[in-house]
Amino acid sequence: MPDRRTAVVVEVRARLARARAAARVRLDRATSEVEAARARLARTREIARQRPARAAAERDRRVAELGERHATGLAELAQRAAVDGALAAPGAAGEAWEGWHWAPAAGGEPAGPLRVGEVRIAGAPPVPALVPLLDHGHIALTGDHPDGIVSTVLLRALGRTRPGQVRLTGYDPERLGGGLAGFAPLAPAGLLTFVGPGGLTALLDELVEHIRRINENVLAGDYASLREMAAASGKRPEPWRVAVLLGGAHGGLLGGDELSRHERAQLDRIVRAGAACGVHLIVHGIPLPGVLTISSDGSVSEWGSLPVHLDRPPPAELVTATCRRLAERYATGPTPSSFPDLLPTEIWTENSAAGLTAPVGDSPEGRTVGVTLSDYPPHALIAGPSGTGKTNLIYAWMGALAARYDPDELEFYLLDFKEGVSFARFAPGQRDPSWLPHVRLVGVNVNTDREFGLALLRFLGRELRRRADAAKRYEVTKLAELRAEDPEGRWPRIVAVIDEFQVLLSGRDALAQEAANLLEDLARRGRSQGIHLILASQDVSGIEALWGRPALVAQFTLRIALPKARRILAETNPAAENLPRHHAVVNADSGALDANQIVRIPAAGDRRVWGDLQHRLWRERPVSLGPPRLFDGDAVPRLSSLVIDGPAPVAVLGEAIDVQAHAARLPLPRSPGRNLAVIGTQVEEACAVLGAAAWSLAQQHAPGTARFSVACLDADAATTARWLRDVLPADTGWYDEEELAEALSTWQPDPALPHYVVLFAADAAATRLAVKAPGGSGHDHLRRLLNTGPERRTHVLGWWRGVGRLRDTLGGPGSRTDSIGAWVALDVQGSDLTGFYPGQGGPVWYPRPWRALYFDRARHRTPEVIIPYGLS
Repeated sequence: MPDRRTAVVVEVRARLARARAAARVRLDRATSEVEAARARLARTREIARQRPARAAAERDRRVAELGERHATGLAELAQRAAVDGALAAPGAAGEAWEGWHWAPAAGGEPAGPLRVGEVRIAGAPPVPALVPLLDHGHIALTGDHPDGIVSTVLLRALGRTRPGQVRLTGYDPERLGGGLAGFAPLAPAGLLTFVGPGGLTALLDELVEHIRRINENVLAGDYASLREMAAASGKRPEPWRVAVLLGGAHGGLLGGDELSRHERAQLDRIVRAGAACGVHLIVHGIPLPGVLTISSDGSVSEWGSLPVHLDRPPPAELVTATCRRLAERYATGPTPSSFPDLLPTEIWTENSAAGLTAPVGDSPEGRTVGVTLSDYPPHALIAGPSGTGKTNLIYAWMGALAARYDPDELEFYLLDFKEGVSFARFAPGQRDPSWLPHVRLVGVNVNTDREFGLALLRFLGRELRRRADAAKRYEVTKLAELRAEDPEGRWPRIVAVIDEFQVLLSGRDALAQEAANLLEDLARRGRSQGIHLILASQDVSGIEALWGRPALVAQFTLRIALPKARRILAETNPAAENLPRHHAVVNADSGALDANQIVRIPAAGDRRVWGDLQHRLWRERPVSLGPPRLFDGDAVPRLSSLVIDGPAPVAVLGEAIDVQAHAARLPLPRSPGRNLAVIGTQVEEACAVLGAAAWSLAQQHAPGTARFSVACLDADAATTARWLRDVLPADTGWYDEEELAEALSTWQPDPALPHYVVLFAADAAATRLAVKAPGGSGHDHLRRLLNTGPERRTHVLGWWRGVGRLRDTLGGPGSRTDSIGAWVALDVQGSDLTGFYPGQGGPVWYPRPWRALYFDRARHRTPEVIIPYGLS
C-alpha cells in the first residue's frame, strides 16, 4: 500500500510541477504582452502628441507650394496679357462698364471668352477672369441672386456679336421674366422670347429639335460644329441660341417641383450636343454635371480654387440702351453678302440648252442659293413694296446670269414702267459708251407708254412663232432638242423683264386685253421655246391684275417675295411678313409653304461694281454684236437722226413706239383721200408733225421734181415756217391768208409734178375762205382740192385746231370725211373723232404730252401712238 501511495504522490507532484511551469510560461508571455502594449501605448501617445505639429507643417508646405505655383502661373499669364493680350477678352467682351459700347467682332472671327470678374492674388497683378460660352458650352449658376452674373454674361455676348446673331429665350417662372427685364427691348425684334410657367417642356423640346435640324440640314456631315463651319467659310450660318433658365431665390428651378424624366433627358441632350450646334444654357437652380459653374460668392470652376472677384452688374440703363440699339439695327437688316461672290471665276462657261441657273444670294446657312428658269419653273413673279430691294434683286440675278452665259446663250429684253431709268445703265450712255452685250432692248420711263410694252409682247410673240415653226421643221418640241438638231442656228434663251407690269394691264381697253392675251400665250407656250418672263411689281395691285386669269398665273411657278410682299405666295405662307431687309423668299412651287428658301440678296446696284462687270463682258463681246435698242419715254427723237429709205413718196410723221426704232410713215400715192389732217391745239407738237412731213418729202425729191406750197396762218407757227423756208426748195410758194384764198382758186393739179400743200392752222383762214366769189369760196376750192387733188398727185398736209373746225372746212357736221385719209390727233379726246374712225364711236385715246394718235384708213385697223420728232 505504501508503495502505491508513494507513486500517487509522486504523480501528483509531477503534474503540479508541470502546471506551475505552464503557468509561469503564460505569466511571462502575458507580462511580455503587457509590456509591448505599454510600449505601443507610449508610442501612440507620442505620435498623437506630435501629429498636430506634423499636420500643420504638411499643410503649410502644401499651401506654400500651391501659392508658389499659382503665383508663378499668374505672373506668367499677366506677362502674356501685357505682351499680346492673350488674357484680354477683346472689345465688348472684356471692357469695363465705364465707356463700354457695342462692338461686334469682324466677320468670320470666332466667338471669344467673356469676362465675369478678375482674379486677385497678393503679389501678382489682377487678371481678368474669362469664361467660355458661345461655341463652347453652358453655365450653371449657384447661390442667391444670379441676375448680376446673367446680365454680365448676356450683355458681353450681345456686345461682341452682330445684331441677330444671338437669340435669347428666358424662362423665369418665379418672377415671370423680371430677371431679364433689362433685355426686354430685344423682344419686339424677335431676339428675345419669354416662356411662361409650364412652358419648360415645350422649350426643351424646341431646342432639341433645333439641334437635330442643324445637324441634319446645316452641318450635314460636312462639319463637326457650327464653329468649324464658320472658320472654314468665314460666315456664321446660324445664330446662337441662348436659353436662360432662372430658378427662385433658393435655387428651385420649377418652384419646388422636380424635373420630369422627359425634361431631364432633354436637358441632358442639350448639354451633350447643344454647343456644337450653337445652343447654350445658362441655368440657375438645377445641377448640370460637367458644366462650368459660377457661384455668387465668386467661385468659378474654370478657375479652380483661385478667388474670382465678380464684376458688378452692368448699369440697367446701359443694358436697355444697348438692347434697343441692337433691335433697331436688326430691324434694318444685316449686311448682305458681296455681289462679286455671285460671279464665277471664268465668264461664259455655261450652256443654256436645258435652262438658265444662277445664284441670287446666300442662305442663312451661308450656302449659295441658285435660281433656275427652264421648262420648270419657266417664269417668275417678283413682288415687294418700294424700298425693299426689287431692282437690286433683278440686278443681282442679271449679273449672275450674264457672267455665266454668253450672248449666244442668253438675251435680255428689259422694260421698266415706273418713272425711272433703272435699266438705262445696260445701254450706251453719254458718260459710259459700254453696254451689257446680252441686252437687246431697254425701255425706260415708259409709265405712260403702254404701247411700248404691247410692242414688246408682239415682238416676243413673233419670235415664239418663228421658233415653233423651226421646231416643227425639225420635228422637235423643246429648245434643247432644236439646238441639238440645228447646231449652226442661233437659238439663245430669251428673258424678258417687265418691272411694274401691272401698268400694262391697267385699263379695260383693247390694249390691255391684247396684252393679257399675249402674256398668257407667251407664258403657256414660251417655256418650250426658251422664252421666259419675269414680271415684277411693287404692290399688291400688280398681282391682282393677274388673278382673273388663273391659267396665266399658274405658269409663274417661280415666286420671289421681298419683305412685306402680299399675295404672291400661297395664302397659308406668311414667310414674307417678317422678312428682314436685304432678304427674299425664293419659292419654285407657286408659293407653297414647304418650298420656301430664305435668301440674303447682296448689294448689286453699285455702279462701280456693276461697271467693272459690264466693261469686262463688253470687251469680250462678239465684234458683230451691236448695241441694244434704247427707248426712253422722256426723250424726244430728233429728226436730224432720221434716215429715209423705202419707196417714195412717204411723209414721216413721228417715231413709232415699237421694239425696233422706225418712223411712222404716211404713203402718198395717187389715190383718193391721200391727205393728212393734224388735229389739236398743241402748237409745238402740230408744227413738229407738219414740219417733219414736209421736210421728209423734200428729201425724197430732187430739185425741180416736186412743188411745195406753205401757208402759215398762225403767228405761233412762224418759227417752224421759217425753219421750213431754210430746208425746203428755194421755189417753195409762201402764202398768207389773202394769198392762200386766191391761190386755191388758181391751182391746177399737174399729174407730172407732185404738189404738197402745207397749211399751218388752216382753220385760222376760215373767215377769209368763207367769202363768196364768182368761182366759189375759198372753202369750196379747198374741198375740191382735198377730194380730187390726190389722184392728180396734189396732197394737202394741214393742221386744224379742233375736230369741229376740220368738219367746218369739210362742209359741216354731216359732211363726208373720206377726203381725210389719214389724221394725227393731239390733245383731242377719242370720242370727238367719231366719223373719222371706222365703226361706232371714236378710238380709245386719252391725250398726253408729246404723243399723238395716228390713223391711216388705208393701212390701219386701229390707230397707233407716235412720238413727234424734235425738228432742231
